Amino acid sequence: MAIEAFPALHEANDRVALIDGESSWSYRELNARIDRCAAGLLNGKNDLHEERVAVFAPAGLDYVTALHGVWRAGGIAVPLNVGATAPEIEYYFRKAGVTRVIASRQQLVATDPVCRRLGVELLEVNDLLGASRQQQPLPAVERSRPAMIVYTSGTTSKPKGAVITHKAIHTQVITLIKAWRWTRKDSIPLFLPLHHLHGIINVLSCALWCGATVHASPKLDVARLCEQAGSGAFSVFMAVPTVYVKLIEHIESLAAPQRKAVCRGFGRMRLNVSGSAACPVRVFERWKQLTGQTLLERYGATETGMTISNPYDGERRAGFVGQVLPGVRAQLFDDNHRPVRNDATPGEIRIRSDGVFQGYWDDERASRASFHDGWFRTGDIAVVEDGYYRILGRSSIDIIKSGGYKLSALEIEGVLLDHEAIGEAAVIGLPDDTWGEVVAAAVTLKDGASLDLAGLKHWCAGRMSAYKIPKRLKVLNDLPRNAMGKVVKPALRDLL
Repeated sequence: MAIEAFPALHEANDRVALIDGESSWSYRELNARIDRCAAGLLNGKNDLHEERVAVFAPAGLDYVTALHGVWRAGGIAVPLNVGATAPEIEYYFRKAGVTRVIASRQQLVATDPVCRRLGVELLEVNDLLGASRQQQPLPAVERSRPAMIVYTSGTTSKPKGAVITHKAIHTQVITLIKAWRWTRKDSIPLFLPLHHLHGIINVLSCALWCGATVHASPKLDVARLCEQAGSGAFSVFMAVPTVYVKLIEHIESLAAPQRKAVCRGFGRMRLNVSGSAACPVRVFERWKQLTGQTLLERYGATETGMTISNPYDGERRAGFVGQVLPGVRAQLFDDNHRPVRNDATPGEIRIRSDGVFQGYWDDERASRASFHDGWFRTGDIAVVEDGYYRILGRSSIDIIKSGGYKLSALEIEGVLLDHEAIGEAAVIGLPDDTWGEVVAAAVTLKDGASLDLAGLKHWCAGRMSAYKIPKRLKVLNDLPRNAMGKVVKPALRDLL
C-alpha cells in the first residue's frame, strides 16, 4: 500500500497497538509481524496480483496480522464470519474464488473439510511467519486496487461481495478520524464481528491508523466489558443497539456500588457510538440516564462506509442518524429518480463519495443496478428534518404499502417497544388482497409477560394511527438476527 496508509504502523514506535488477552503488542512489533506475514504469503513472488485470500479468525493478533499481511502482499482479503457454517463458507469461497485461507486454530475444524473439497490451501499465521523471508521487498500497491471483498448482511437477499479499494478505505478512515476526533491517546474495545465495516473500519482501522490502542476480544463478554469500562480502560466505545440493550440489562442487575462505578466509567469516555441498526429511542434515553452519555448514532452501508453521522459537537438527536459527513454527497430521490427537495418528504438515500465501493465481485448485473447516474442506491428510505436524516427503513422490506399509505416499519417498531410487555419487536408487511399489505408484528416478551393481538390493538389505539396498528401478531422466544444484530426480516415472513 502507499506509505500514507496506516502511518502509525509504519512509524513502528513502542506505543501499545493491540492488547490480545494477557499480551500486548507495540506498533513496532505488530508492523514487523505484518511484514513477515506478507513475505510468507508472497513466498518469493513480487506481488499476489489480487489473489483472494480469506481471513477466518476472531478479533485478535492473528486477524490483524493476516488482514494487513494480505494487503501488503497485494492480495484481496476476504474476511469471514467466525460463526459461519460449512455451507456458508463454501458459498463465500466459490463466489470470491478464494485460493488460500488464513484461519485461527479454533476455525480449522470448520474450514478443513471445505478446503479439501475445493482445493483451497489452509494456513495458520504461524505457518506464514515461519516461512517468511524477512528481507523480501513488498510490492507498492496502488490505492486504486481492491483491498477486500466484504459480504453484505444478506438481510434481504443472498449476500453479495462488495469490492472495497485501498482508496475507499483511506477515504472512509480519514473521514471518521476527523469527524469523531480520533487521536493516538484513544483506547477502544473490539468485540464486533470482523467481517463487516463496523468492526474493520470504524474500530480497528481508525484506531491503528492514528496510533490508538485496541483491546481485542474474540467474543462479547458484557461483564468483562463493564469491569474494564469501570476501571477507565477505554476512551471510545462503539457497539450495535443489541449490545447496548445487554449492557443496560447487566448494569441494572449490579449492586449499587458496582453500578455506580460502571456508569461513571462509561460516562468519562469521550465518545459512545451506536450503529449497524436503528437505535430505539428508549435505549438512547436509558443509556443517557444511566451514564450521562448521549449516543452518537450514524449511518452507513457495506458499499459506502459511513456517510451520515450525528455531530461530535452539537445536538445528537434520538431517532436520527445525523448529518452528511464531509466529503460525502447525499441526496434523497423519489421512485422516478427525481431529487426530493422538501423536508419531511421520504426518498431513497443515494450516495456519491470516494469511499463508495468498486462494485460487486463477479456480479456485473447487480453492480449496474446499484447505481443510477453515478449515485449509489442504498435502498434505504429516509426523511430530512432540519438537516438531520431519519431512516424509515429499507425500501424493499421496511416500507409497507397498505391502503394507499407508505408506512415505516421502524416507526411502528419504536412505538411497540414502549409496551411494558414487549422486549423486542420487528414489523413487516404481509400480502393482503384488500389492503395490498397489512402490518404484521413479531415480538419477544419480557419475563412473565403475556400478550395477544386483541390486547395489542387496544394498547395501540391512540398511540398510532389506525392504519398503522398491527393486524397480525406472533410471539417468539427470539427474533432471527445476523451477526451484526440486524433482524433478518425475510425469515419472519414464513413465521407470520
